[in-house]
Parts: sequence; structure tokens; C-alpha cells
Amino acid sequence: MPAGKRRGSRLKGRNLHTRVKTAKGRKASSTRWLQRQLNDPYVRAAERLGYRSRAAFKLAELDQRFHFLKPGCCVVDLGAAPGGWTQVAVERVKVLNASSGKRGHVVGIDVKEMEPIAGAVLLAHDFMTDDATARLKDALAGPTDVVLSDMATQATGHAATDHMRIMTLLEAAADFATDVLCPGGVFVGKVLQGGTENQLLGRLKLNFKTVKHAKPPASRTNSAETYVIAEGFRGGGRE
Repeated sequence: MPAGKRRGSRLKGRNLHTRVKTAKGRKASSTRWLQRQLNDPYVRAAERLGYRSRAAFKLAELDQRFHFLKPGCCVVDLGAAPGGWTQVAVERVKVLNASSGKRGHVVGIDVKEMEPIAGAVLLAHDFMTDDATARLKDALAGPTDVVLSDMATQATGHAATDHMRIMTLLEAAADFATDVLCPGGVFVGKVLQGGTENQLLGRLKLNFKTVKHAKPPASRTNSAETYVIAEGFRGGGRE
């Protein structure tokens, strides 16, 4: 990779299409999913670069646009499994290579067990339980610069229900962010199309200098997901 070139720019290349034959016992929907995976340039790039999921490029692209993962930052990744976002955060805040300045710190949490990621503290715990915040604060051990949330629930296929569930997660993540962020901190959270509900959006605008929605190129065009990026936290966070 050329010097100074950051991972995460929009992928380009030849449009090579792999067709998947329907196997006995495999549902048509499974065949379509497999064909989409095999023909997804982000899936292939994630495998080539050692990222655990194509979702890593979503965070890389958001950071490429908004520049919130700075060397030396302390970052918490909510809903971290399988670890793609955590890997990008570790790289960008220089947890393992702090020769040019302060070493970053990254903590990830997910209800699912994750394989270790060099440079990250990983907690296997449900963020929505009462003691999760205390556990995260212990692991963070100081002021937090960035709170990331790519949390989602299993889709039901009912748009209103899915939106309500993901908004519940987003609200909990936003509450956590306002509790731990230091002044100037950043919150990034996943929402579904339709954006952030007015009540939460108003709260974010009170607590942060700027609040925007963005859909990174790595987010599939037929996906209802988008992200809210709240920058410039006005509160004091933890001492």
C-alpha cells in the first residue's frame, strides 16, 4: 500500500461475477446470500487485509470523511463482534505503534465471545445489562474520546419493529456516550432509514456541536442502515 494511503477508500476494480449453483437442500435465499458474498468486493478485500468483516470498511470510510479516529484516542466499540470495527480503531488510534506520540486505547464489548485482537481490551458481556457501564468504565480507566455503536438486533422483516429495536440500542449507546465522553468527544451510532427520531436527535444536538447522518459506500445500497455522527461533545464526561 502506498505511503500515506489509508485503508477504507471506495473499492474499484473489474466487475467479475461468480454464479452459485443451487445445491440440494439449500434454500434459494441462502444461494442468493452466498452469491452476493462471493461477488462482494468488500468481502474479498476484508479477507485480503485480515479484517474480520466487511463492516470494517464502513468505519474506515466514515473516519476518512469525518476524521474522528486520531492517534492517541481512547475508543469504545459497542456491539463489537466479530471485531472489524475494533481492528480499524486499533490501527487508526495507534494502539500498537505509538512511536510518534501518545498510545491509543480501544475497548470492545459484545454479548458474543470474540477471538482476541492485539491491542484491544474485549469484554464478552451484554451492553444492555445494568452492570455493563461499570464494567466498561473500569476497562476504559479514564476519559473517552470516541464511542462507536454498530449494534443491531436480528431483523424481523417488520420495518416498524426493527426500527424501534435499533432505536432502543441507539438511545442506550447515546446515553452511555454522554456519560463517558470527554469535551470534544465523538459519538457514532447505527440507525435505520428514517434517521434518528426527533427526540433523540434533539438531545444529541443539545449535547454535541454538530450532528449529521451519513451512509458509507461500504453499506450496501439495498440496506436500510445509516449512521449518525455527533461531534464536539459539550459535556464534561468523566474526570
